[in-house]
Amino acid sequence: MIPTIKCVFDANVLISGALFEQSIPAQAVYLALQQHTLLASHVTLLELSTVLRRRKFDPYVSIQDRERFLTRIALKAEVVDIIEQITVCRDVKDNKFLDVAVNGQATVLISGDDDLLTLHPFRTIPIIRPHDFLHQYQAT
Repeated sequence: MIPTIKCVFDANVLISGALFEQSIPAQAVYLALQQHTLLASHVTLLELSTVLRRRKFDPYVSIQDRERFLTRIALKAEVVDIIEQITVCRDVKDNKFLDVAVNGQATVLISGDDDLLTLHPFRTIPIIRPHDFLHQYQAT
């Protein structure tokens, strides 16, 4: 039996995936959606929803496409209850992704943010870039 890979993505990777369909972040997100389990919390989903609705992204992707992306993430994600809150990240806004990873017993956290990457590994949870996720977790 193949073990379940539980993935947490930071908001910037998800947003890049939504805006640039052929990008490495998009490929990583779609890999997780198709082959693995995507973990999120109500807080991380709310942040994604709020950011994706910003008008500054209109030149890149229509609001309808961004809404479809958001819906797909929201429907596929396993929403984790946050019991233990983490407060170790030098950018406090990034602690919410560590919250999801720890409380959801994540296999991996995918980020391009140096504030998170510098913590690799966090409590045995690897924190890696989207490119590395594609290479390490793509089913063969």
